[in-house]
Amino acid sequence: MKKTSSVKIKICGLRRLEDIETVNYCRPDYAGFIVNFPKSFRSVTAEELNELTAKLDKNITAVGVFVNAPEELPAQLLNEGIIGMAQLHGQEDEDYIRRLRKLTRKPLIKAFSVKSEDDIKKAVKSSADYILLDQGSGGTGQAFDWTLIREMNRPFFLAGGIGPDNLERAIQEIHPYAVDLSSSVETDRWKNPEKIRRVVDIVRQNK
Repeated sequence: MKKTSSVKIKICGLRRLEDIETVNYCRPDYAGFIVNFPKSFRSVTAEELNELTAKLDKNITAVGVFVNAPEELPAQLLNEGIIGMAQLHGQEDEDYIRRLRKLTRKPLIKAFSVKSEDDIKKAVKSSADYILLDQGSGGTGQAFDWTLIREMNRPFFLAGGIGPDNLERAIQEIHPYAVDLSSSVETDRWKNPEKIRRVVDIVRQNK
């Protein structure tokens, strides 16, 4: 597997102005926001998203995370510049991606739940700009079997169960394009500034 020369980091599930202040200080590459998905306690409305991203450092790419949303919603937020990328985290198929591409030219990330090698093969074939490999149970903080990832000929985000204890190993052994962290940088369901600083430091030290 070819090693990524400069691993990027995404902190996901931001929902407060305090979270924005923290990431502006730590400067991860991506900031993720779960949009209009009430089943998640991290969900924000489109209006809240607008307020949060308006305060986000312009060098950090805002990523809207959507779960089976009408394609008009991510397209509107992308085209208005409220977010820079859309992450599709539901059952969105290739037809959905094609419809969304007719509405916007902005980058798309498609998330895949990994439980077998077939899931990896399916992910690799996606027409999205990036793929995200996850354990797939909605923020449980559990990692999937990394040995399922063999030769990857396209950039991917690695998510699910990544934290300070295994982040360096993930970077050195899996060589993802980016790592995606959420629950591991929280305390009592709220983003913890010290934990965010720690993981960003780990990634920067492994560049």
